[in-house]
Amino acid sequence: MNETRNTGLLPNGLRDTLPPDADFESYVIDRLMAGFSSHGYDPVKPPLVEFEDGLLEGPGDAVAHRMFRLMDPLSKRMMGVRPDITPQIARIATSRLANAPRPLRLSYAGTVLQVEGNGLSQDREIVQAGVELIGSAALTADAEVILVAAEALRNAGITEPAFDLGAPALVPLVCAGMGLDDAATEQAREALDRKNTDSLTDLSEDQREVLNALLGAAGRADTALEKLTALELPPEAAALVSALAEVIGHVRAADPLLRMTVDPVEFRGLEYQTGISFTIFARGVRGELGRGGRYPLGTGETATGVTLFVAPLLRAADWPDANPCVYVPLDTGHDIGAKLRADGWRTVAALETDTDAEAEARRLGCSHVLRNNKPEALN
Repeated sequence: MNETRNTGLLPNGLRDTLPPDADFESYVIDRLMAGFSSHGYDPVKPPLVEFEDGLLEGPGDAVAHRMFRLMDPLSKRMMGVRPDITPQIARIATSRLANAPRPLRLSYAGTVLQVEGNGLSQDREIVQAGVELIGSAALTADAEVILVAAEALRNAGITEPAFDLGAPALVPLVCAGMGLDDAATEQAREALDRKNTDSLTDLSEDQREVLNALLGAAGRADTALEKLTALELPPEAAALVSALAEVIGHVRAADPLLRMTVDPVEFRGLEYQTGISFTIFARGVRGELGRGGRYPLGTGETATGVTLFVAPLLRAADWPDANPCVYVPLDTGHDIGAKLRADGWRTVAALETDTDAEAEARRLGCSHVLRNNKPEALN
């Protein structure tokens, strides 16, 4: 029986990236990596698949539910397809680069695979690029990562990135200070995530008032910090607010025009972060451009970093002017084509003798045709 096969059909959440989008994606990644490199971040390239236990070490445990698993036919051990690159950078830093001087600055770009998309996107294959600053507890390190991300985004064509800062540990610290147990704290976080504390009927009026004050502090960075510092918070929570204010101060001193807001109750997607965190947005773009913040490595070291999501960047960035493309007739000297490419031209070489080189150039999407060894614009 003959069966019709649709070999172009891909699993849900996976897709082919075609011209010119693939070229634009490469351009954006190159610009991001160049921006990271200019600040002293060295690129590393971990594998797409590795043993499961390695992917689950340290920060990897928080993303275990997103991971594809498979059996290695050689070692008979379980392997995982990375759902996030940050845990791999943490593994490299604490193993192969354990003796490298600190602070250690690493950058990366690559593809991850997740078992399902999120609420805003059904994509399961995600291209990430980012940096990790490992081995420094200084708040200037948190500020550096924000500034590096902002500059790299501008290099890639995101003219007005916006950073929404927070501290995922703040709400648990406040709840602990009010004597709430783990279950009540989780209920409080869920209610704050929904931006509505009416469901917290087991809490006293004073406790709900404190949580509502945290909820109401969200907004522009300077205004939010004024509201937060005016609250009577437990010592550890107050210290975290002070750290947040210091990081914002460092960033503001270096980049006064960077747009910053604060959401003191945000924690979704920041589960493994313990210090200052942030989410990146851009005007007119649906969804997040990236996320970052401080997290423990599990070896006594701490790190801070940022992961940028390339797909939304492509929607937000301005397309560069494409290099002009010239159609080169058959039997043109190789040195002529090489000179054109050295001068920034893209060349498309004829494979057969043409009766109408101009028509063939137009058919193949070229902007110019080579005549008398010189590019001539098509009419």
